[in-house]
Amino acid sequence: MKTSTYSYLLILAMLLWAGGWSALKILTNDLSVDVIVFWRFFIMSLSFLPILYFLKIPLVLGKSNLKYVVGSSLLNIAFMFFSFVGIKHGFAGGGSVIITMLSPVMTFLLVALVFRKRLANIQYFGLAIGMFGGVIMLQLSDMSLFLNSSNIYFLLCALVWAGLTLLSQHSQKHIHPIHFSFLISVFASFVTFFYAFNSDLLSVFNQGAKFWVALIYLAVLGQSVATTIFFMASGKLGSEKTSSYMFLVPVFALFIAWLILDEPLQLHIVVGGAISMIAVFFINKKII
Repeated sequence: MKTSTYSYLLILAMLLWAGGWSALKILTNDLSVDVIVFWRFFIMSLSFLPILYFLKIPLVLGKSNLKYVVGSSLLNIAFMFFSFVGIKHGFAGGGSVIITMLSPVMTFLLVALVFRKRLANIQYFGLAIGMFGGVIMLQLSDMSLFLNSSNIYFLLCALVWAGLTLLSQHSQKHIHPIHFSFLISVFASFVTFFYAFNSDLLSVFNQGAKFWVALIYLAVLGQSVATTIFFMASGKLGSEKTSSYMFLVPVFALFIAWLILDEPLQLHIVVGGAISMIAVFFINKKII
């Protein structure tokens, strides 16, 4: 497959990821978080089966990778819970910008604090810019973070995703990325099933076409397909170049939320997101 083809596929993947935020907003209007989260992981697990069959790579689960799968599954469940509640009370477009732009900043900050890793001066500069962008996005100047609960959950999402990024990075030494994503969804399905056991799990079958389109889109297109494309492209183009395409996600997400959900384009989200995008550039800049 040509390099240009992977570039087009990556743009498609970012578009699919972006649409997932609007799909999640639609789902928040119908059922409780525990029911939605279970069915999202369950359908996602099923959708990986044809991908695994196509890859034909032996699936191995041992002690060396089990801890990464379990830890990442729990973080993934937490991310889904926080994003669900945040989107329910906030804007899908705004949430996507805050989470996507602050996650890389949180990741580098977490590495510096937990592993006591000294960063380059230009990366510290990028972190400072990223925090400034976060202040604008979260409107901390007027203390609205403490009044707007959705921003708290979006901030927690960014922190959780940073932890998930670190675990997934280390897991690639022990397990194939596609297998990693599949096992996470399977384990998360079991955990959320027992959590939601006393809820009416079968209530999803009473929902209309709009609900099912949003749920299947979120689980299959927004996760399995987009993630598979991302991992395949990463192996061919390199992780640095592939990750740069993630800057398209908040742009697409804002437009889709405006088009489908009629959400307003909030100026502080656009400005803060742009500043954080510059921060990510400095954080990931190679030092000569």
